[in-house]
Amino acid sequence: MIRRARPEEAATVRDLVTAAYSPYIARIGTQPGPMLDDYERRIADEQAWVLEHDGQVRAILVLEEQDDSLLLDNVAVMPSSQGQGLGRRLIGFAVDEARRRGFRALRLYTHVMMTENIALYQRAGFTETHRISEKGFDRVYMSLGLDS
Repeated sequence: MIRRARPEEAATVRDLVTAAYSPYIARIGTQPGPMLDDYERRIADEQAWVLEHDGQVRAILVLEEQDDSLLLDNVAVMPSSQGQGLGRRLIGFAVDEARRRGFRALRLYTHVMMTENIALYQRAGFTETHRISEKGFDRVYMSLGLDS
């Protein structure tokens, strides 16, 4: 079940993100951006969702409205639940949510060193639009057009 995250789940969301992104610290030389996010605020702003299975939060999603698109700001899956299609389910949910809100594109970015994520997003239909260094991170921006 995918549902909005509840205020009392902020620590659970933060812990899940930490577990999912910690392996990247050595690769990129610092904590990835999602590990620095304010999940209390994301939940209060109704930007965070959780994927719950057997009463446990297994994955999270953060979506942020922008002027012309919906930004898939974060998708993270507990390491013990990776490889089960949960990330793809959340990406599908994000596509549906973008369409429901009337956006014509779903956008995202990831660190250039997170090559497996880039490949996953490409398999999901996203195309690279540009690369940029911002906020201390080298990012790859990607977009998925949402024709009706």
